[in-house]
Amino acid sequence: MFRSNISKQIIILAIPIIISQLSRVTMSLADMSMVSILGVKPLAATGMASLLLWVVMSLGIGVRTAVQTVSSRRYGEKKYNECGLALVNGIIISVLFSIPLTIIGYFSSHKISKFFLIDLDAIELCNKYIEIGIFGLLFVLIAFAFQGFYTSIEKTKVHMFVTITSNLLNVYLNAAFIFGSVKIVKYFKQLDIGWVGIFWNWISFPELGVQGAAIATLISQGFMAISYVVYLKKNDIKDFINNKIKCKWKQVYQQIKLGFPVGIQEMFTMFGFSLFYKIIGTIGVLELAGSEVILNIAHASFMPAVGVGMASAALLGKFLGEKDIVKASKTIEYGVKWSFLIMGTMGSIFILFPKHILSLFIIDIEIINISAPCLQMIGFVQYFDAIGLTLFFILTGAGNTKFPALVNIGLCWIVFLPLAYILSLNANMGLIGAWMSFSIWVILFSIIMSLKVKSGSWKSIKV
Repeated sequence: MFRSNISKQIIILAIPIIISQLSRVTMSLADMSMVSILGVKPLAATGMASLLLWVVMSLGIGVRTAVQTVSSRRYGEKKYNECGLALVNGIIISVLFSIPLTIIGYFSSHKISKFFLIDLDAIELCNKYIEIGIFGLLFVLIAFAFQGFYTSIEKTKVHMFVTITSNLLNVYLNAAFIFGSVKIVKYFKQLDIGWVGIFWNWISFPELGVQGAAIATLISQGFMAISYVVYLKKNDIKDFINNKIKCKWKQVYQQIKLGFPVGIQEMFTMFGFSLFYKIIGTIGVLELAGSEVILNIAHASFMPAVGVGMASAALLGKFLGEKDIVKASKTIEYGVKWSFLIMGTMGSIFILFPKHILSLFIIDIEIINISAPCLQMIGFVQYFDAIGLTLFFILTGAGNTKFPALVNIGLCWIVFLPLAYILSLNANMGLIGAWMSFSIWVILFSIIMSLKVKSGSWKSIKV
């Protein structure tokens, strides 16, 4: 496994993606840790607002998939100019979708918050976060287009550098805008790292609480999009973008058609997760706050499979462009093995040390105690998700975006959500029942993806 050239290519491409994704989730957990000091309601409101914003921003997954699938295939065919064209088309699609959705999201923010939350204070805080955060949609979608492009041409280190710097900026601004110049020093003193406060005391700024967290995230998203553009001027990248690129609306439509199923699937599943949170919110505010932290930790654990999956999809597309089915098949084999090894290790840690991990992000002992069994459940699911997630990327990288999207939507709405409601509320299993339904969803998805890839239908798809 480790001596194969393809295996090495996968891990070389995947490591920067994994690091960048983990940095994003780590910074998100740091944000949650800061917001949690404001209280349970601000934590619940911020978590819900972030999730609701992601429902819309997850369209970017479709943009990224379309750009990467087309660009990696053209990269294998050595049509480098068309790799740049796929990126330009992705940016055009990002603009077309983000503008109307931003307008709708801004004027509907209060109604949306009111639907998902019960507590009046939490509703108001959630509304304020969404009103600011929705303006980051354009930046996020454009960033996704660039992620697909840089991955397809095997320049994943760009993704890593941009993401890490953007996330560091986000945490820096978060600390400033959430607490203000007066409280920020006190915050770090409580953590026994009071000297860190010197980085913030060079200028005064107001305490903005939850709104401050939204502003910090918006600025960092804009910084990320601009940084991706700057990297296009590097000597080994600028050849993909030149004056010969001419936008054709037919190709834009083809990329919309290719990425649309994945984008819609992400929106439907994330909206499903919003309803999942509404179910948990019915159980109690403590359970909701705990679940938000669990989901962020789970995201961190899923990132290795995302990184390996994206790297494998890029190589698969290239090998299919070169018409080398043997190498493409090996890419799938090694991709699954790497994901299983990495995620299985993380899953074991979750099973053995749930309270230790939760205590890094939660102060309230009661929340830790009710959340620990659920985190152990997530640890068990890692072994299945390693397979399901990697094969999802493999299929979409080959150009089959409809099947995995429809399967995921079906399992989410026919299995996951009804089971979550029945087990948690009707069967009185509470938080454990809710997360058990999530585990069943992941296990079924991994089995179906395995059967689909094994059928070999991906070998004959044309992009």
